[in-house]
Amino acid sequence: MQERMGAKEFFANIRVVDFTWIGAGTHIIEYLAHYGAQVIKIESNLRPDPVRHHGPFKDNKPGLENSYDYQFVNNNKLSIALNLRQLKAVEVVKRLVARADIVVDNWTAGTLDKLGLGYEELKKVKPDIIQVSSCMQGQTGPAAGHPGHGGTLTSLAGFNYITGWPDRAPSGNFGPYTDMVTPLFAATALLAALYYRRRTGKGQYFDLSQYECSLHFLAPVILDYAVNGREFMRRGNKSSRAAPHGVYRCLGDDRWCAIAVYTDEEWQSFCQVIGNPGWTTEPRFATLLGRIENGDELDKLVDEWTANHLPEEVMALMQAAGVAAGVVANGEDLWNDPQLKHYQAFSEYEDPTIGMCVGRRRAVDLSKMDWELHRAPKLGEHTEYVCKQILGMSEKEFAALESNGVFE
Repeated sequence: MQERMGAKEFFANIRVVDFTWIGAGTHIIEYLAHYGAQVIKIESNLRPDPVRHHGPFKDNKPGLENSYDYQFVNNNKLSIALNLRQLKAVEVVKRLVARADIVVDNWTAGTLDKLGLGYEELKKVKPDIIQVSSCMQGQTGPAAGHPGHGGTLTSLAGFNYITGWPDRAPSGNFGPYTDMVTPLFAATALLAALYYRRRTGKGQYFDLSQYECSLHFLAPVILDYAVNGREFMRRGNKSSRAAPHGVYRCLGDDRWCAIAVYTDEEWQSFCQVIGNPGWTTEPRFATLLGRIENGDELDKLVDEWTANHLPEEVMALMQAAGVAAGVVANGEDLWNDPQLKHYQAFSEYEDPTIGMCVGRRRAVDLSKMDWELHRAPKLGEHTEYVCKQILGMSEKEFAALESNGVFE
């Protein structure tokens, strides 16, 4: 087991106590773990990280250690099992925090406070501790206590309302979209807090509402209503600034290609690619405004051409002519994509339980810093190591806590 990453790692001397689970929290930790921080994930066999129950699974058999999804978002960590309903377990956490730099949680607002592990309590054992709490709607306010997950927050934040077709019900985004947004803000906040602590010797607490973070990506929708009293309505794949603009059926089973034409120059190039059929010279398509106003008819005509070509062919022809286009990729496409392979976007490693796993490379690969991808830990795999080697527990103390169910 590797206690730390390479000495050149950015966060090599940073220790993180990890109270995160599922999506948003684990992605925050991912930035730290992938750049060398020693991350200690706190779980319990009585209430494990729910993502352990997310598929896909080894041989399609669910199990705490069979989830590829869990592996994907929990690399490069240690794991300690603690039953936080026991006061002795809470004391173990405080001893760990006293030796840590950062605490991150994304549990329901007030949960750590109820356990005696809120920020004010943690400051008593480590005055310069830095903590990020990133729950659904923040730690205070009328909706702070509302539980939920990224899928429900995506709806609450307005993303579902603007996604879909104008004549149909709202359509949800794939996956917990807001879980992908919040970590970007958290990573920046943590870097600033570490720098501030280096200068002043003081820690920080961040109440990072996932709800609030997500609104940064909806500024046009909110501003249009605030200024003009106008609701942004669902419009499928259409754009107010381009036409054709959509996803078009191509040759093959469920194969598609996206095309976007923004300017008159791009329109002329597009027309040349498809062979300048007669309809391209019709007056209704002569201007961008005309193409937008007649978008439904235009989409049908584009579909007639793309349906006779492979999506890869459509993309290549359009891009060569300076027109934005992209294959609607499926899992197979992404896994075999030559550009992603060039950047080694995916790394393979072995897990003793489920075999070959796939992990992501770091979002930013720092050329002067070493990096390795290690498998995600088994639940409680490093309990003894953390207690004895990091906390300095004796064999007698460890055995007593173990016999009393502290490490469940």
